Amino acid sequence: MNGPPENDLCSICHSHFTAPCQANCSHWFCGNCIMLVWRHGSTLQPCKCPLCRRPISLLVPTEDTIRNRSDSAVSEVLANLETYNRYFGGRSTSLIQRMQDLPFLLRRLLREMMDSQRTLPLVIRARVYIAMILSVVYIVSPIDIIPEGVLGVVGLLDDLLIALICFLHVAALYRSVLYFRHAGS
Repeated sequence: MNGPPENDLCSICHSHFTAPCQANCSHWFCGNCIMLVWRHGSTLQPCKCPLCRRPISLLVPTEDTIRNRSDSAVSEVLANLETYNRYFGGRSTSLIQRMQDLPFLLRRLLREMMDSQRTLPLVIRARVYIAMILSVVYIVSPIDIIPEGVLGVVGLLDDLLIALICFLHVAALYRSVLYFRHAGS
C-alpha cells in the first residue's frame, strides 16, 4: 500500500488525508496534523502516535505527496517532515522499538523490492540478499551452535535467533534508506 486505505480518514482531524504520511507504527496521518501533535508536546523529543502511543521515530510521506512538492502548502509540510526525521529518524532506538518497527519496515522493503518503478540502491539490495542467503544457509545447514539432534526443540533457538538478527539487520538497512530519502539529506 503506497498510501492510506481508500475510505480511511485522518485520526487527528477526522477528515480526508492531505499530504498523508505513514509513521513507523504503520498508522497514517495528515502531514500537517501529526506536526501539530508534535509541536503541541515537547519538540525536543519524538511525539507519540495518537492511536497506539508508540514513539514516532520516522514519518514517510506518500509518493503522491512528494510529487506535489510544487504546491506551497505541501512543500511546507514536507519540509516539516524532513526536519522531524532529521531530529528523530537517525536515533538509535531500543531493541523493543526495533522489534515493533520490524513489520512496518519489512513490509515496505518487500513492496519496494517487488516494484519495478522503485529503485532501491544496488548496495542495499545486495546487502539484503546476502544477509538473507547467509541466514538461510545457516538455518538449513546441519552444523549449528546448538544442535537440534542433541537438544531437540531447544536447538531451534539459535536458528530463530539468527533469523531475528537477519531481519533486524535488513530492517536497519532499509530504515537508513528511508531516513536519507526523507530527511532531506
